[in-house]
Amino acid sequence: MTSKIKNRPATFLSASFVRYLLLVLLFTVWGCSGYRGDEEQVVEGPPDPDSDPQLTFWSSLEELCGHAFEGQVTESVPPDPAFENVPVIMHVRSCDLAEIRIPFHVGDDRSRTWVVTPTSVGLRLKHDHRHADGTEDEISQYGGDTRGQGDPSVQEFLADELTARLVPEAALNVWSLEVRPGEIFVYQLRREGEDRRFRVEFDLSEPVEVPLAPWGS
Repeated sequence: MTSKIKNRPATFLSASFVRYLLLVLLFTVWGCSGYRGDEEQVVEGPPDPDSDPQLTFWSSLEELCGHAFEGQVTESVPPDPAFENVPVIMHVRSCDLAEIRIPFHVGDDRSRTWVVTPTSVGLRLKHDHRHADGTEDEISQYGGDTRGQGDPSVQEFLADELTARLVPEAALNVWSLEVRPGEIFVYQLRREGEDRRFRVEFDLSEPVEVPLAPWGS
């Protein structure tokens, strides 16, 4: 499937330049920590941006900046009526060296934003939930971190301690993001040891009109 994304807006830095700056940023924090994934190792130099799975994954996300895509929920266990018979759109709204923000619109509900950030040992996914007046929901900023380098196309995020405190039943949640340029973007949730599942797929070959800004932006 061939991507129909045209030239990216001039307001965004080129992908190669952003990847270089991100490389410098991540090398700085990795060098300070001496860790990569779950294993301790000596950091002798910056990771190769063409072979590091997480840098490749970040670059794939960054390439989508400024574009929106329609999707469909392909799995929801148990069924969630909030996603029935409504359009769902993801919009890679902003990208910088510190974070990538991806609002997830469900019909007229603009309360959800996925936030991906680099950490000293990998990547982090958080869920920013807002009310229509812009105030933050009581259940917000839950999510988790990667463990290990993952795959260039798929990164998994295991629930962190904040998530366990906010939503105890979500302590065993594992979220994943998948990016296959020109083909598909996937957001997925599973709960280890339970049947809880959620998956939404977005067609990256057909950009749609950019939606209204998410609540609180």
